[in-house]
Amino acid sequence: MRQSLPPVVLVLAGHDPTGGAGLVADSEAIAACGGWAATIPTALTVQNCHNVTRIVPVDPNGMRQMAEALSDMQIAAIKLGLLADEPTLRAAEQIIRRFPGVPVVADPVLKAGGGAELSTAVLHKLYVDRLLPLVDILTPNRFELAALTPDIAAPYDDTARAVALLSQGCQAILVTATDDPVPGNEQQVVHTLHSPDTTRQWQWPRLPELFHGSGCTLASAIAARLAVGERLPIACEQAQHFTWECLSQGYQPPSGQCLPNRLPRTVRF
Repeated sequence: MRQSLPPVVLVLAGHDPTGGAGLVADSEAIAACGGWAATIPTALTVQNCHNVTRIVPVDPNGMRQMAEALSDMQIAAIKLGLLADEPTLRAAEQIIRRFPGVPVVADPVLKAGGGAELSTAVLHKLYVDRLLPLVDILTPNRFELAALTPDIAAPYDDTARAVALLSQGCQAILVTATDDPVPGNEQQVVHTLHSPDTTRQWQWPRLPELFHGSGCTLASAIAARLAVGERLPIACEQAQHFTWECLSQGYQPPSGQCLPNRLPRTVRF
């Protein structure tokens, strides 16, 4: 007897040829957390483990056609990643609307770990206006949180920024501080979940290396845990456990940022 397909997570994200981030990272994390990834690329990128040098948005009509072709799969969650221009953002919105009631995890990929800008202020506003009302949980780092709330001047008032985004219709926000330590707690990575019902915080030992794809890993793991039926706080906690283990046992390429180890390796060299 063949096994049933695991819960399907529909992923809309860019392709990273290093495998550290993007669709490859999403697929690995989802598989490791009990799901099955059905992928729709939003962009092709030219990058290595140092930085992104070029983004090529895909044809938005092709995105919509791919979603139509996947209509016979039962989508249990949606994970949203890089959206590099307005046409692909609007295509993503239309695709998400095809699946009412399906939880949406959005990782607002606005800047590469190497510093390259991957979005614009115009796209930030469109993201907030068009996508946030459809999102169940947003997973920004502190830079992304600030970029999406430019009208709030206080540099370290993450709570005010999160409340501003929740007022746009987003159901929950998990703010990660991997990119910018909370003042006074530089040795820990602090993740804070904001929702209308609760605020919850987790702390993890800060690893000394820089990593490529940690945000993709975390957001995709949350999507997979939601797809298998976990409640949001538990899904967030389990996804953080998984991500920290992936990073702590990660790989060092010949140069550049480290790569998460998302799948158990049984072959020894």
